[in-house]
Amino acid sequence: MSFLDRIAAALAPAASDEQRADARRQLEELSVGEPFAEDILAQHRQIEALFAEAREAAGPGAEAAVRELAVLLNGHSMAEEAVVYPDISEHSGKAHAGMAYEEHAMTKVQLAELQKMAPGTREWREKLDHIESAVQQHVYQEESSWLPDVIRHAPVEERQRISMEFREYFQRFDQG
Repeated sequence: MSFLDRIAAALAPAASDEQRADARRQLEELSVGEPFAEDILAQHRQIEALFAEAREAAGPGAEAAVRELAVLLNGHSMAEEAVVYPDISEHSGKAHAGMAYEEHAMTKVQLAELQKMAPGTREWREKLDHIESAVQQHVYQEESSWLPDVIRHAPVEERQRISMEFREYFQRFDQG
């Protein structure tokens, strides 16, 4: 963990497993009938599964899991940035949207670095853990406040547009 990471963790401690689970349960209830939120939740679960798969795999299996994780995370983040984050800016706050864009950018950089490393080494595992921790905190922020704010405050027509456009945008990247 870098010096800046330690400062950030002290100023905004990471959510606990319990807090993340509570936020997820609440968003699952709130997102019924909100396809964009249901799609985002499904993608968050896929991302979590791929982190676990990468950690458990060895050699070429780990490389393949990280490649799949990178494709999913990049497609997911680009769809959110293009379609959802403008509404987060409007209905949850410009600071939230700005933070979200920045976190996505840093995750992309870290994933690119991870893909250059030899799977299974101590450095590779530390980088994977660091990325996963950052993604977990980002997902918590989305699930605990940013997405609920959009669901609660954006007009139904706007949420319908978000749902349609998010799905269409993400399908450009989905290889599954």
